[in-house]
Amino acid sequence: METPQEQHHRPFPVIRSGLPLSAPFDWLRRGAGDLKAGGFASLFYGICFSAGGFLLFLAFRHAVQLVTAVTAGFMLVGPFLALGLYELSRRRETGEALSLPATLTVWKRNFGCFGIYSLILIVIYLVWARASLVIFALFYQGGMPTLGSFMTQLLKFDNIEFLLAYLVVGGFFAMLVFAVSVVSIPMLLERNEDTVTAMLASVLALVRNLPMMLIWGALIALLTALGIALAFVGLIITMPLVGHATWHAYRALIEAPAR
Repeated sequence: METPQEQHHRPFPVIRSGLPLSAPFDWLRRGAGDLKAGGFASLFYGICFSAGGFLLFLAFRHAVQLVTAVTAGFMLVGPFLALGLYELSRRRETGEALSLPATLTVWKRNFGCFGIYSLILIVIYLVWARASLVIFALFYQGGMPTLGSFMTQLLKFDNIEFLLAYLVVGGFFAMLVFAVSVVSIPMLLERNEDTVTAMLASVLALVRNLPMMLIWGALIALLTALGIALAFVGLIITMPLVGHATWHAYRALIEAPAR
C-alpha cells in the first residue's frame, strides 16, 4: 500500500499516441476472447445491463423529453457494472481464476476515488437532464409527444430546429462522458490513481488519438444501439463485449507503470 506522499509524487501516466485506426477492431477481437473465456461471469454483467436498460425504458416510456437523460443515466451506471468485466479481463491477463464472486467487490480497492468519479458523473447527468428539458421547452412544437410520435418525427425530420438542437446538446454531453471515461475506470481499478488524474489521462488519450477514438466511440454506440434494438436482450452480449474491449483499449492507450 502506497503512503500519501508516494501517491503525491507518482508520475503522471504515460499516454500513447499514433495508434492505428484499426485498433478498436483489435480491441473487440480481444474482448470477444475474454467474453468467451469468462462465460457466465461475463454474461451475468450483460444480464444486468439488459435488465437495467429495460427497466429504464419502462420508467421513462411516457416521458420522451427525458430520453437523453435516460441515456446519461445508462452511461452513468455502465462503467460501474463494467468494473467486474475489467477485473475478469485483468485476471485472464495474469492467469488468475475467472470467477464471478471475485469480481463483485473490486470497487472496494479504490472506494474513495470511485465515489468522487460517481459524483462527477451524477452532476453531468443532472445538467444533461435539465438541458434536455430546456431543449423540449424551447424548440418542440405541439406539446409533449408520445414515444411513437417522437420517433415518427425523428424519422421524418420534422421540426428540424428541434432535432438539430437536441442532437447538438446530446452529442456534447455524450462526448464529455466518453472523454472522461475512456480509460479512467480501468485505471482507477488497477493503478489506484486519483480521480482527477484518471479523468485527465482519459481526456488526453482521446485528444492524442482523436480519429481512432471517434471510431471507437462510434463502435460503442453501434453495439449499444444494436443491443437495445434487439429488445434489450442483445445487451447481454454487446455490453460485456464492449466492457472487455475497453480493458484492452486501456492497455493500448496507457503505458504500464515502471515496476
